[in-house]
Amino acid sequence: QVQLVESGGGSVQAGGSLRLSCAASTYTSNTNRMGWFRQAPGKEREGIAAVFRGDGTTYYADSVKGRFTISQEIAKNTVYLQMNSLKPEDTAIYYCALRAGRYDAPWYLESQYNYWGQGTQVTVSS
Repeated sequence: QVQLVESGGGSVQAGGSLRLSCAASTYTSNTNRMGWFRQAPGKEREGIAAVFRGDGTTYYADSVKGRFTISQEIAKNTVYLQMNSLKPEDTAIYYCALRAGRYDAPWYLESQYNYWGQGTQVTVSS
């Protein structure tokens, strides 16, 4: 059983930056991709970024493209989300997720991810 632990959330003013980390408790050789999702109050959870383990290909939602960067450090079983130029509408609980095993589906499809973290709160004030 893989556990994912997020860290790095907090409160920041608009225009500021935060870096989220997600560490997996064990190394999974068949990790296919890891993603970041978020859920704002009163809204559905949405995929915002993903990185494929094998070739490092990254994907972003239009809402964060150019401001957020996802990266991975495979040796540490860790994925990061660097968030710059934060806006009040980025306020949400942020979750990381891991897909073990290959699965041909859009990166933002929640149901493909086998493991989820507990979430970390990000609050951006204007």
